[in-house]
Amino acid sequence: MKRLDTSASHIVQRINHPGCPKSHPPTTENHASYSREIPGLNIALFSRREWIKAMSAAAVMAGYVTFAEPQRKGVRSYHRCLAPNIVTSDQQLVETVAAAGIDTIWLAGFFYGHRPFSDDLLKRAMAVVQRHGMKAELINVPLGHPGDSLGSKEGDFPLTPPAHWLPAVRPDGRQFVGTSLHEPATAENCEALRSLRAHGFRACFLDDDFRLARSPGEIGGCFCDQHRTRFLQTRGYPASQWQQLLDDIAERRNTSTLQAWVEFICDELSSSFHAQQQAFGADLGIMIMYLGAEKAGIRLNDYRRVPFRVGELMFNDESFGSPKGKTDELFSVLFHRRFADPKRAFSETTAFPADKLSARNMAAKLIISTLADVRHTMFMSGVTPFPHAHWETLAPAMKTQARFHEIIAGHKPHGPFKHYWGQSERSVGTDQPFSLWLALGVPFEVVETLPSEGWTFLTDFDARDLTSQSTTANARLVCRTSAANRPAQALVVEESLPALFAFKRSICAQLGNAPYIAENEPAVCAWYPTANATMVWNLSDEPRDLTLVHASKKHPLRLGPLAADVVKL
Repeated sequence: MKRLDTSASHIVQRINHPGCPKSHPPTTENHASYSREIPGLNIALFSRREWIKAMSAAAVMAGYVTFAEPQRKGVRSYHRCLAPNIVTSDQQLVETVAAAGIDTIWLAGFFYGHRPFSDDLLKRAMAVVQRHGMKAELINVPLGHPGDSLGSKEGDFPLTPPAHWLPAVRPDGRQFVGTSLHEPATAENCEALRSLRAHGFRACFLDDDFRLARSPGEIGGCFCDQHRTRFLQTRGYPASQWQQLLDDIAERRNTSTLQAWVEFICDELSSSFHAQQQAFGADLGIMIMYLGAEKAGIRLNDYRRVPFRVGELMFNDESFGSPKGKTDELFSVLFHRRFADPKRAFSETTAFPADKLSARNMAAKLIISTLADVRHTMFMSGVTPFPHAHWETLAPAMKTQARFHEIIAGHKPHGPFKHYWGQSERSVGTDQPFSLWLALGVPFEVVETLPSEGWTFLTDFDARDLTSQSTTANARLVCRTSAANRPAQALVVEESLPALFAFKRSICAQLGNAPYIAENEPAVCAWYPTANATMVWNLSDEPRDLTLVHASKKHPLRLGPLAADVVKL
Protein backbone atom coordinates (compact mmCIF):
# COMPACT_ATOMS: atom_id res chain seq x y z
CA MET A 1 0.00 0.00 0.00
CA LYS A 2 1.23 3.46 -0.89
CA ARG A 3 -0.32 6.18 1.22
CA LEU A 4 0.03 9.90 1.62
CA ASP A 5 1.83 11.38 4.59
CA THR A 6 0.02 10.31 7.76
CA SER A 7 2.57 11.58 10.22
CA ALA A 8 1.30 12.83 13.54
CA SER A 9 1.27 16.46 12.41
CA HIS A 10 -0.85 15.67 9.38
CA ILE A 11 -3.21 13.46 11.37
CA VAL A 12 -3.79 16.33 13.80
CA GLN A 13 -4.64 18.56 10.85
CA ARG A 14 -7.25 16.08 9.66
CA ILE A 15 -8.66 15.44 13.13
CA ASN A 16 -9.50 19.12 13.41
CA HIS A 17 -11.80 19.11 10.49
CA PRO A 18 -17.59 19.74 9.24
CA GLY A 19 -32.55 11.74 -15.82
CA CYS A 20 -31.76 15.28 -16.67
CA PRO A 21 -34.48 17.38 -18.34
CA LYS A 22 -33.38 19.40 -21.32
CA SER A 23 -33.65 23.15 -21.61
CA HIS A 24 -36.80 23.80 -23.63
CA PRO A 25 -37.22 27.15 -25.37
CA PRO A 26 -40.70 28.53 -25.92
CA THR A 27 -42.48 26.84 -28.80
CA THR A 28 -45.27 28.08 -31.01
CA GLU A 29 -47.25 24.96 -30.14
CA ASN A 30 -47.28 25.74 -26.41
CA HIS A 31 -47.16 29.53 -26.46
CA ALA A 32 -49.55 31.96 -28.01
CA SER A 33 -46.72 34.47 -28.18
CA TYR A 34 -43.73 35.68 -26.25
CA SER A 35 -43.85 39.44 -26.26
CA ARG A 36 -41.01 41.60 -25.02
CA GLU A 37 -43.04 43.24 -22.31
CA ILE A 38 -46.03 42.13 -20.27
CA PRO A 39 -48.01 44.90 -18.55
CA GLY A 40 -47.19 44.94 -14.87
CA LEU A 41 -44.26 42.58 -15.34
CA ASN A 42 -41.96 44.20 -17.91
CA ILE A 43 -39.68 41.18 -17.82
CA ALA A 44 -37.54 40.25 -20.82
CA LEU A 45 -39.16 37.43 -22.78
CA PHE A 46 -38.05 35.74 -25.95
CA SER A 47 -39.35 34.05 -29.06
CA ARG A 48 -38.00 30.56 -29.71
CA ARG A 49 -35.28 31.90 -32.01
CA GLU A 50 -34.39 34.69 -29.56
CA TRP A 51 -34.30 32.21 -26.67
CA ILE A 52 -31.88 29.91 -28.46
CA LYS A 53 -29.69 32.86 -29.41
CA ALA A 54 -29.74 34.25 -25.88
CA MET A 55 -28.93 30.95 -24.22
CA SER A 56 -26.14 30.32 -26.72
CA ALA A 57 -24.65 33.70 -25.86
CA ALA A 58 -24.92 32.91 -22.17
CA ALA A 59 -23.18 29.60 -22.68
CA VAL A 60 -20.07 31.06 -24.25
CA MET A 61 -19.44 33.94 -21.88
CA ALA A 62 -15.68 34.31 -21.92
CA GLY A 63 -13.29 35.41 -19.24
CA TYR A 64 -14.04 32.90 -16.49
CA VAL A 65 -10.37 32.02 -16.20
CA THR A 66 -9.63 35.59 -15.13
CA PHE A 67 -11.01 34.96 -11.66
CA ALA A 68 -11.43 31.23 -11.18
CA GLU A 69 -7.81 30.22 -11.50
CA PRO A 70 -6.23 30.42 -8.06
CA GLN A 71 -3.55 33.01 -7.51
CA ARG A 72 -1.43 30.28 -5.93
CA LYS A 73 -0.44 27.21 -7.94
CA GLY A 74 -2.61 24.12 -7.56
CA VAL A 75 -6.09 22.96 -8.47
CA ARG A 76 -7.81 24.00 -5.22
CA SER A 77 -8.54 27.62 -4.36
CA TYR A 78 -10.19 29.20 -1.34
CA HIS A 79 -12.58 32.14 -1.21
CA ARG A 80 -14.37 34.14 1.49
CA CYS A 81 -17.55 36.24 1.28
CA LEU A 82 -17.44 39.34 3.49
CA ALA A 83 -19.36 42.55 3.87
CA PRO A 84 -17.23 45.58 2.88
CA ASN A 85 -17.66 47.23 6.28
CA ILE A 86 -16.06 44.17 7.89
CA VAL A 87 -13.11 44.32 5.51
CA THR A 88 -12.41 47.99 6.23
CA SER A 89 -12.86 47.71 9.99
CA ASP A 90 -11.28 44.36 10.86
CA GLN A 91 -7.67 44.48 9.73
CA GLN A 92 -6.80 41.41 11.79
CA LEU A 93 -9.41 39.28 10.00
CA VAL A 94 -8.14 40.33 6.57
CA GLU A 95 -4.57 39.49 7.54
CA THR A 96 -5.69 36.16 9.00
CA VAL A 97 -7.60 34.97 5.93
CA ALA A 98 -4.79 36.05 3.62
CA ALA A 99 -2.28 34.10 5.69
CA ALA A 100 -4.59 31.07 5.75
CA GLY A 101 -4.54 30.87 1.96
CA ILE A 102 -7.66 32.72 0.82
CA ASP A 103 -7.30 33.78 -2.83
CA THR A 104 -10.37 35.96 -3.32
CA ILE A 105 -12.68 38.03 -1.14
CA TRP A 106 -16.21 38.39 -2.51
CA LEU A 107 -17.68 41.71 -1.38
CA ALA A 108 -21.40 42.17 -0.86
CA GLY A 109 -22.83 44.89 -3.09
CA PHE A 110 -26.54 44.90 -3.96
CA PHE A 111 -29.25 43.54 -1.67
CA TYR A 112 -32.72 43.05 -3.28
CA GLY A 113 -33.32 46.68 -4.17
CA HIS A 114 -30.94 48.21 -1.61
CA ARG A 115 -27.34 49.39 -1.62
CA PRO A 116 -26.53 49.38 2.13
CA PHE A 117 -22.82 49.89 1.44
CA SER A 118 -21.70 53.06 -0.33
CA ASP A 119 -19.53 53.15 -3.43
CA ASP A 120 -16.77 54.74 -1.40
CA LEU A 121 -16.88 51.92 1.16
CA LEU A 122 -16.75 49.30 -1.58
CA LYS A 123 -13.75 50.98 -3.20
CA ARG A 124 -11.92 51.15 0.12
CA ALA A 125 -12.70 47.49 0.81
CA MET A 126 -11.39 46.51 -2.63
CA ALA A 127 -8.18 48.39 -1.95
CA VAL A 128 -7.70 46.64 1.40
CA VAL A 129 -8.21 43.22 -0.17
CA GLN A 130 -5.81 43.91 -3.02
CA ARG A 131 -3.22 45.36 -0.69
CA HIS A 132 -3.14 42.00 1.08
CA GLY A 133 -2.47 40.12 -2.15
CA MET A 134 -5.99 38.84 -2.75
CA LYS A 135 -8.53 39.48 -5.49
CA ALA A 136 -11.75 41.35 -4.80
CA GLU A 137 -14.94 40.28 -6.56
CA LEU A 138 -18.65 40.89 -6.10
CA ILE A 139 -21.61 39.02 -4.66
CA ASN A 140 -25.17 40.30 -5.00
CA VAL A 141 -28.30 39.17 -3.19
CA PRO A 142 -30.79 39.71 -6.01
CA LEU A 143 -34.27 38.79 -4.76
CA GLY A 144 -34.05 38.48 -0.98
CA HIS A 145 -34.12 35.55 1.41
CA PRO A 146 -37.16 34.72 3.52
CA GLY A 147 -36.49 36.12 7.00
CA ASP A 148 -33.08 37.19 8.33
CA SER A 149 -31.12 34.62 6.38
CA LEU A 150 -28.15 36.98 6.21
CA GLY A 151 -27.62 37.00 9.97
CA SER A 152 -27.39 40.77 10.17
CA LYS A 153 -26.64 42.15 13.61
CA GLU A 154 -27.22 45.71 12.56
CA GLY A 155 -30.63 46.98 13.55
CA ASP A 156 -31.05 49.12 10.43
CA PHE A 157 -29.88 46.57 7.84
CA PRO A 158 -32.72 46.03 5.32
CA LEU A 159 -34.14 42.53 5.59
CA THR A 160 -36.84 42.81 2.92
CA PRO A 161 -37.05 44.37 -0.55
CA PRO A 162 -38.39 47.94 -0.86
CA ALA A 163 -42.13 48.51 -0.85
CA HIS A 164 -42.34 48.99 -4.62
CA TRP A 165 -41.18 45.40 -5.18
CA LEU A 166 -44.25 43.17 -5.37
CA PRO A 167 -44.51 40.20 -3.00
CA ALA A 168 -45.04 36.69 -4.28
CA VAL A 169 -48.22 34.71 -3.77
CA ARG A 170 -48.34 31.12 -2.58
CA PRO A 171 -50.79 28.57 -4.02
CA ASP A 172 -53.05 29.13 -0.99
CA GLY A 173 -53.14 32.89 -1.63
CA ARG A 174 -50.82 33.97 1.18
CA GLN A 175 -48.10 36.47 0.30
CA PHE A 176 -44.39 36.46 1.08
CA VAL A 177 -41.36 38.56 0.23
CA GLY A 178 -38.01 37.27 -0.97
CA THR A 179 -37.46 34.86 -3.87
CA SER A 180 -40.15 36.83 -5.72
CA LEU A 181 -39.55 37.88 -9.32
CA HIS A 182 -41.63 40.81 -10.57
CA GLU A 183 -40.41 43.93 -12.25
CA PRO A 184 -38.64 46.13 -11.38
CA ALA A 185 -36.50 43.42 -9.70
CA THR A 186 -34.61 42.41 -12.85
CA ALA A 187 -34.27 46.02 -14.04
CA GLU A 188 -32.87 47.22 -10.70
CA ASN A 189 -30.48 44.27 -10.49
CA CYS A 190 -29.25 45.12 -13.98
CA GLU A 191 -28.78 48.76 -13.07
CA ALA A 192 -26.80 47.81 -9.96
CA LEU A 193 -24.61 45.39 -11.91
CA ARG A 194 -23.75 48.02 -14.51
CA SER A 195 -22.86 50.49 -11.76
CA LEU A 196 -20.79 48.01 -9.75
CA ARG A 197 -18.97 46.76 -12.82
CA ALA A 198 -17.57 50.26 -13.23
CA HIS A 199 -15.64 49.79 -9.96
CA GLY A 200 -13.49 47.14 -11.63
CA PHE A 201 -15.17 43.93 -10.51
CA ARG A 202 -14.51 41.19 -13.04
CA ALA A 203 -16.89 38.61 -11.61
CA CYS A 204 -20.10 38.47 -9.64
CA PHE A 205 -22.11 35.72 -7.99
CA LEU A 206 -25.86 35.88 -7.49
CA ASP A 207 -26.61 34.51 -4.03
CA ASP A 208 -28.93 31.51 -3.76
CA ASP A 209 -31.99 33.66 -3.17
CA PHE A 210 -31.94 33.75 -6.98
CA ARG A 211 -34.64 31.13 -7.15
CA LEU A 212 -38.43 30.99 -7.19
CA ALA A 213 -39.04 28.71 -4.20
CA ARG A 214 -38.71 29.79 -0.60
CA SER A 215 -36.92 26.65 0.55
CA PRO A 216 -35.78 23.19 -0.58
CA GLY A 217 -38.60 20.82 -1.42
CA GLU A 218 -41.07 23.54 -2.39
CA ILE A 219 -42.63 23.67 -5.85
CA GLY A 220 -42.00 27.32 -6.59
CA GLY A 221 -43.24 30.20 -8.64
CA CYS A 222 -45.61 33.06 -7.97
CA PHE A 223 -49.33 32.32 -8.14
CA CYS A 224 -50.53 35.91 -8.44
CA ASP A 225 -53.09 37.04 -11.03
CA GLN A 226 -50.37 38.30 -13.39
CA HIS A 227 -48.48 35.03 -13.43
CA ARG A 228 -51.67 32.99 -13.65
CA THR A 229 -52.84 34.95 -16.72
CA ARG A 230 -49.47 34.76 -18.39
CA PHE A 231 -49.08 31.04 -17.74
CA LEU A 232 -52.51 30.15 -19.10
CA GLN A 233 -52.14 32.37 -22.16
CA THR A 234 -48.63 31.33 -23.14
CA ARG A 235 -49.36 27.64 -22.66
CA GLY A 236 -52.74 27.81 -24.38
CA TYR A 237 -54.65 26.48 -21.38
CA PRO A 238 -58.28 27.25 -20.46
CA ALA A 239 -58.97 29.01 -17.16
CA SER A 240 -60.10 25.72 -15.61
CA GLN A 241 -56.57 24.34 -15.94
CA TRP A 242 -55.37 26.65 -13.15
CA GLN A 243 -57.21 24.71 -10.46
CA GLN A 244 -55.84 21.50 -11.93
CA LEU A 245 -52.33 22.91 -11.54
CA LEU A 246 -52.96 23.88 -7.91
CA ASP A 247 -54.28 20.38 -7.20
CA ASP A 248 -51.26 18.80 -8.88
CA ILE A 249 -48.92 20.93 -6.76
CA ALA A 250 -50.76 20.09 -3.55
CA GLU A 251 -50.59 16.36 -4.34
CA ARG A 252 -47.12 16.56 -5.94
CA ARG A 253 -48.39 14.86 -9.08
CA ASN A 254 -45.85 14.92 -11.89
CA THR A 255 -48.40 15.73 -14.62
CA SER A 256 -47.96 17.47 -17.96
CA THR A 257 -49.63 20.57 -16.50
CA LEU A 258 -47.19 20.69 -13.61
CA GLN A 259 -44.27 20.12 -15.97
CA ALA A 260 -45.51 23.07 -18.05
CA TRP A 261 -45.51 25.20 -14.88
CA VAL A 262 -41.97 24.14 -14.03
CA GLU A 263 -40.81 25.07 -17.52
CA PHE A 264 -42.65 28.38 -17.21
CA ILE A 265 -40.89 29.41 -14.00
CA CYS A 266 -37.54 28.18 -15.34
CA ASP A 267 -38.02 30.36 -18.43
CA GLU A 268 -38.69 33.33 -16.16
CA LEU A 269 -35.62 32.87 -13.98
CA SER A 270 -33.29 32.10 -16.90
CA SER A 271 -34.52 35.23 -18.70
CA SER A 272 -33.68 37.33 -15.65
CA PHE A 273 -30.24 35.74 -15.37
CA HIS A 274 -29.46 36.41 -19.01
CA ALA A 275 -30.55 40.05 -18.69
CA GLN A 276 -28.27 40.49 -15.67
CA GLN A 277 -25.45 38.71 -17.47
CA GLN A 278 -25.72 41.14 -20.36
CA ALA A 279 -25.87 44.12 -18.00
CA PHE A 280 -22.76 43.08 -16.08
CA GLY A 281 -20.74 42.33 -19.19
CA ALA A 282 -18.39 40.02 -17.31
CA ASP A 283 -18.53 36.69 -15.49
CA LEU A 284 -21.83 36.15 -13.68
CA GLY A 285 -22.27 33.03 -11.60
CA ILE A 286 -25.19 31.42 -9.82
CA MET A 287 -25.33 30.12 -6.28
CA ILE A 288 -27.79 27.25 -5.97
CA MET A 289 -29.54 26.12 -2.83
CA TYR A 290 -29.44 22.59 -1.42
CA LEU A 291 -30.69 20.20 -4.14
CA GLY A 292 -31.91 23.25 -6.06
CA ALA A 293 -33.41 22.28 -9.40
CA GLU A 294 -36.26 22.88 -11.80
CA LYS A 295 -39.11 22.99 -9.28
CA ALA A 296 -37.42 26.09 -7.83
CA GLY A 297 -37.15 27.69 -11.28
CA ILE A 298 -33.52 26.60 -11.70
CA ARG A 299 -33.14 24.78 -15.02
CA LEU A 300 -29.71 23.42 -14.28
CA ASN A 301 -28.76 22.86 -17.91
CA ASP A 302 -28.96 26.62 -18.48
CA TYR A 303 -26.05 27.22 -16.09
CA ARG A 304 -23.54 24.60 -17.22
CA ARG A 305 -21.14 27.16 -18.68
CA VAL A 306 -21.13 29.75 -15.89
CA PRO A 307 -19.57 29.79 -12.40
CA PHE A 308 -21.73 27.40 -10.40
CA ARG A 309 -21.88 27.18 -6.61
CA VAL A 310 -23.24 23.79 -5.59
CA GLY A 311 -25.91 23.54 -2.92
CA GLU A 312 -25.21 22.43 0.63
CA LEU A 313 -27.42 22.77 3.72
CA MET A 314 -25.98 21.66 7.04
CA PHE A 315 -24.93 25.05 8.37
CA ASN A 316 -24.67 24.26 12.09
CA ASP A 317 -23.36 21.49 14.31
CA GLU A 318 -26.81 20.11 15.05
CA SER A 319 -27.66 19.47 11.39
CA PHE A 320 -24.17 18.48 10.21
CA GLY A 321 -23.26 16.38 13.24
CA SER A 322 -24.88 13.06 12.30
CA PRO A 323 -23.70 10.75 9.51
CA LYS A 324 -27.04 11.40 7.78
CA GLY A 325 -26.40 15.16 7.82
CA LYS A 326 -23.04 14.61 6.17
CA THR A 327 -24.34 12.19 3.54
CA ASP A 328 -27.28 14.47 2.70
CA GLU A 329 -24.83 17.28 2.02
CA LEU A 330 -22.53 15.07 -0.03
CA PHE A 331 -25.55 13.80 -1.98
CA SER A 332 -26.55 17.34 -3.02
CA VAL A 333 -23.01 18.25 -4.04
CA LEU A 334 -22.66 15.10 -6.15
CA PHE A 335 -25.97 15.86 -7.86
CA HIS A 336 -25.01 19.43 -8.74
CA ARG A 337 -21.63 18.33 -10.03
CA ARG A 338 -23.51 16.64 -12.89
CA PHE A 339 -24.01 20.16 -14.25
CA ALA A 340 -20.92 22.03 -13.07
CA ASP A 341 -17.51 21.70 -14.65
CA PRO A 342 -15.05 21.23 -11.76
CA LYS A 343 -13.10 24.32 -12.84
CA ARG A 344 -16.29 26.36 -12.47
CA ALA A 345 -17.59 24.62 -9.34
CA PHE A 346 -17.68 26.42 -5.99
CA SER A 347 -18.70 25.01 -2.62
CA GLU A 348 -21.24 26.37 -0.17
CA THR A 349 -19.06 26.05 2.92
CA THR A 350 -21.45 28.01 5.11
CA ALA A 351 -21.89 28.58 8.83
CA PHE A 352 -25.27 29.97 9.88
CA PRO A 353 -25.75 31.49 12.31
CA ALA A 354 -22.11 32.42 12.03
CA ASP A 355 -21.08 31.00 15.41
CA LYS A 356 -23.12 27.77 15.29
CA LEU A 357 -20.81 25.63 13.16
CA SER A 358 -17.65 24.50 14.93
CA ALA A 359 -14.26 24.87 13.31
CA ARG A 360 -13.86 21.10 13.23
CA ASN A 361 -17.12 20.60 11.35
CA MET A 362 -16.39 23.46 8.97
CA ALA A 363 -13.04 21.89 8.18
CA ALA A 364 -14.76 18.54 7.60
CA LYS A 365 -16.92 20.19 4.95
CA LEU A 366 -13.75 20.73 2.92
CA ILE A 367 -13.54 16.97 2.45
CA ILE A 368 -16.87 16.94 0.61
CA SER A 369 -15.46 19.33 -1.98
CA THR A 370 -12.40 17.13 -2.45
CA LEU A 371 -14.48 13.97 -2.85
CA ALA A 372 -16.66 15.63 -5.51
CA ASP A 373 -13.83 17.53 -7.25
CA VAL A 374 -15.28 20.96 -6.45
CA ARG A 375 -12.21 23.10 -7.11
CA HIS A 376 -13.18 26.32 -5.31
CA THR A 377 -14.17 26.52 -1.65
CA MET A 378 -16.49 29.42 -0.79
CA PHE A 379 -16.59 30.21 2.94
CA MET A 380 -19.81 32.02 3.84
CA SER A 381 -21.68 33.14 6.98
CA GLY A 382 -24.11 35.88 5.98
CA VAL A 383 -22.91 39.40 6.72
CA THR A 384 -21.45 38.41 10.11
CA PRO A 385 -18.03 36.65 10.14
CA PHE A 386 -17.62 33.35 11.92
CA PRO A 387 -15.15 33.40 14.87
CA HIS A 388 -11.58 34.39 14.04
CA ALA A 389 -10.29 31.39 16.00
CA HIS A 390 -11.76 29.06 13.37
CA TRP A 391 -8.89 29.92 11.05
CA GLU A 392 -6.42 28.17 13.36
CA THR A 393 -8.15 24.93 12.40
CA LEU A 394 -9.12 25.85 8.85
CA ALA A 395 -5.68 26.93 7.62
CA PRO A 396 -3.96 23.53 8.05
CA ALA A 397 -7.10 21.69 6.90
CA MET A 398 -7.13 23.78 3.72
CA LYS A 399 -3.56 22.77 2.97
CA THR A 400 -4.31 19.10 3.62
CA GLN A 401 -7.32 19.07 1.30
CA ALA A 402 -5.43 20.98 -1.39
CA ARG A 403 -2.78 18.26 -1.28
CA PHE A 404 -5.38 15.50 -1.54
CA HIS A 405 -7.16 17.34 -4.33
CA GLU A 406 -4.05 17.25 -6.51
CA ILE A 407 -4.50 13.47 -6.68
CA ILE A 408 -8.30 13.46 -7.12
CA ALA A 409 -8.67 16.35 -9.60
CA GLY A 410 -10.03 15.35 -12.99
CA HIS A 411 -10.94 11.81 -11.92
CA LYS A 412 -14.50 10.60 -11.45
CA PRO A 413 -15.61 8.31 -8.63
CA HIS A 414 -16.60 4.85 -9.78
CA GLY A 415 -18.28 1.98 -7.99
CA PRO A 416 -21.11 -0.53 -7.70
CA PHE A 417 -23.41 1.81 -5.72
CA LYS A 418 -25.23 4.33 -7.94
CA HIS A 419 -26.22 7.88 -6.97
CA TYR A 420 -29.41 8.77 -8.85
CA TRP A 421 -31.62 11.87 -8.57
CA GLY A 422 -34.20 11.75 -11.31
CA GLN A 423 -36.61 14.08 -13.02
CA SER A 424 -39.47 13.32 -10.63
CA GLU A 425 -37.46 14.33 -7.55
CA ARG A 426 -36.34 17.47 -9.37
CA SER A 427 -39.89 18.45 -10.33
CA VAL A 428 -42.13 17.41 -7.43
CA GLY A 429 -39.95 15.82 -4.73
CA THR A 430 -39.55 17.00 -1.14
CA ASP A 431 -35.73 17.05 -1.26
CA GLN A 432 -35.36 14.38 1.42
CA PRO A 433 -32.76 12.16 -0.25
CA PHE A 434 -32.05 8.52 0.45
CA SER A 435 -28.39 9.19 1.16
CA LEU A 436 -27.18 7.21 4.17
CA TRP A 437 -25.94 4.40 1.93
CA LEU A 438 -23.02 6.72 1.13
CA ALA A 439 -21.78 5.95 4.68
CA LEU A 440 -21.39 2.20 4.04
CA GLY A 441 -17.78 2.41 2.86
CA VAL A 442 -18.66 1.06 -0.60
CA PRO A 443 -17.57 3.00 -3.72
CA PHE A 444 -20.21 4.84 -5.70
CA GLU A 445 -20.70 6.71 -8.94
CA VAL A 446 -23.16 9.35 -10.12
CA VAL A 447 -25.56 8.30 -12.89
CA GLU A 448 -28.13 10.22 -14.94
CA THR A 449 -30.06 7.17 -16.15
CA LEU A 450 -30.73 3.82 -14.54
CA PRO A 451 -27.83 1.44 -15.20
CA SER A 452 -28.12 -2.30 -15.65
CA GLU A 453 -25.33 -3.13 -13.23
CA GLY A 454 -24.67 -2.37 -9.58
CA TRP A 455 -27.24 -1.12 -7.07
CA THR A 456 -29.17 2.09 -7.74
CA PHE A 457 -30.64 3.84 -4.70
CA LEU A 458 -33.99 5.52 -5.35
CA THR A 459 -35.53 8.29 -3.30
CA ASP A 460 -39.30 8.09 -2.82
CA PHE A 461 -40.62 10.22 -5.70
CA ASP A 462 -38.32 8.62 -8.24
CA ALA A 463 -39.42 5.22 -6.91
CA ARG A 464 -43.06 6.24 -7.34
CA ASP A 465 -42.42 7.48 -10.87
CA LEU A 466 -40.70 4.25 -11.90
CA THR A 467 -43.67 2.09 -10.88
CA SER A 468 -45.34 3.10 -14.15
CA GLN A 469 -42.22 2.83 -16.32
CA SER A 470 -40.34 -0.12 -17.72
CA THR A 471 -36.87 -0.55 -16.27
CA THR A 472 -33.94 -2.66 -17.35
CA ALA A 473 -34.77 -6.23 -16.40
CA ASN A 474 -31.58 -6.81 -14.44
CA ALA A 475 -31.44 -3.34 -12.85
CA ARG A 476 -31.01 -3.71 -9.10
CA LEU A 477 -33.01 -0.97 -7.39
CA VAL A 478 -32.94 -0.17 -3.69
CA CYS A 479 -35.69 1.85 -1.98
CA ARG A 480 -36.20 2.82 1.63
CA THR A 481 -39.26 1.81 3.62
CA SER A 482 -40.87 5.25 3.26
CA ALA A 483 -41.33 4.66 -0.50
CA ALA A 484 -44.96 3.55 -0.48
CA ASN A 485 -44.98 3.09 -4.27
CA ARG A 486 -41.96 1.42 -5.82
CA PRO A 487 -40.96 -0.88 -8.67
CA ALA A 488 -41.89 -4.49 -8.06
CA GLN A 489 -38.31 -5.75 -8.26
CA ALA A 490 -36.90 -3.15 -5.85
CA LEU A 491 -35.20 -4.18 -2.63
CA VAL A 492 -36.51 -2.38 0.44
CA VAL A 493 -34.06 -1.30 3.14
CA GLU A 494 -34.70 0.96 6.10
CA GLU A 495 -32.56 4.11 6.02
CA SER A 496 -30.68 3.34 9.21
CA LEU A 497 -27.09 2.29 9.72
CA PRO A 498 -27.91 -1.15 11.23
CA ALA A 499 -30.25 -2.05 8.35
CA LEU A 500 -27.90 -0.72 5.69
CA PHE A 501 -24.89 -2.51 7.18
CA ALA A 502 -26.91 -5.74 7.08
CA PHE A 503 -27.61 -5.05 3.41
CA LYS A 504 -23.90 -4.43 2.82
CA ARG A 505 -23.00 -7.78 4.39
CA SER A 506 -25.51 -9.53 2.15
CA ILE A 507 -23.97 -8.22 -1.08
CA CYS A 508 -20.29 -7.94 -0.09
CA ALA A 509 -19.32 -11.03 -2.07
CA GLN A 510 -20.75 -9.43 -5.22
CA LEU A 511 -18.64 -6.24 -5.14
CA GLY A 512 -16.13 -7.62 -7.63
CA ASN A 513 -12.83 -5.73 -7.81
CA ALA A 514 -14.15 -2.62 -6.06
CA PRO A 515 -12.34 -1.65 -2.86
CA TYR A 516 -14.48 -1.28 0.25
CA ILE A 517 -14.28 -0.77 4.00
CA ALA A 518 -14.56 -4.06 5.87
CA GLU A 519 -15.91 -2.70 9.15
CA ASN A 520 -19.48 -1.70 9.94
CA GLU A 521 -18.46 1.86 10.72
CA PRO A 522 -19.87 4.96 8.99
CA ALA A 523 -17.33 6.00 6.38
CA VAL A 524 -17.38 7.28 2.82
CA CYS A 525 -15.18 5.38 0.36
CA ALA A 526 -14.68 7.05 -3.02
CA TRP A 527 -12.74 5.09 -5.64
CA TYR A 528 -10.98 6.79 -8.55
CA PRO A 529 -9.71 3.97 -10.80
CA THR A 530 -8.06 6.32 -13.29
CA ALA A 531 -6.00 7.77 -10.43
CA ASN A 532 -5.43 4.33 -8.89
CA ALA A 533 -6.59 5.82 -5.60
CA THR A 534 -9.36 5.82 -3.04
CA MET A 535 -10.37 8.48 -0.56
CA VAL A 536 -11.82 7.37 2.77
CA TRP A 537 -13.64 9.73 5.13
CA ASN A 538 -14.39 8.77 8.72
CA LEU A 539 -17.86 10.13 9.55
CA SER A 540 -17.49 9.48 13.25
CA ASP A 541 -16.57 12.02 15.92
CA GLU A 542 -14.18 9.42 17.35
CA PRO A 543 -10.97 7.92 15.94
CA ARG A 544 -11.52 4.75 13.94
CA ASP A 545 -9.35 1.84 12.82
CA LEU A 546 -10.60 0.81 9.38
CA THR A 547 -9.57 -1.78 6.81
CA LEU A 548 -9.68 -1.02 3.10
CA VAL A 549 -10.12 -4.31 1.25
CA HIS A 550 -9.05 -4.40 -2.40
CA ALA A 551 -8.86 -7.76 -4.15
CA SER A 552 -6.61 -9.92 -1.98
CA LYS A 553 -5.03 -6.98 -0.16
CA LYS A 554 -6.04 -5.36 3.09
CA HIS A 555 -4.90 -1.83 3.85
CA PRO A 556 -5.18 -0.76 7.50
CA LEU A 557 -6.22 2.84 8.14
CA ARG A 558 -6.14 4.84 11.35
CA LEU A 559 -8.35 7.92 10.93
CA GLY A 560 -9.00 10.59 13.49
CA PRO A 561 -12.44 12.11 14.13
CA LEU A 562 -13.97 13.34 10.84
CA ALA A 563 -10.61 12.76 9.15
CA ALA A 564 -9.95 11.59 5.61
CA ASP A 565 -7.03 10.03 3.80
CA VAL A 566 -6.13 9.15 0.24
CA VAL A 567 -4.81 5.65 -0.38
CA LYS A 568 -2.84 4.79 -3.52
CA LEU A 569 -3.77 1.25 -4.57
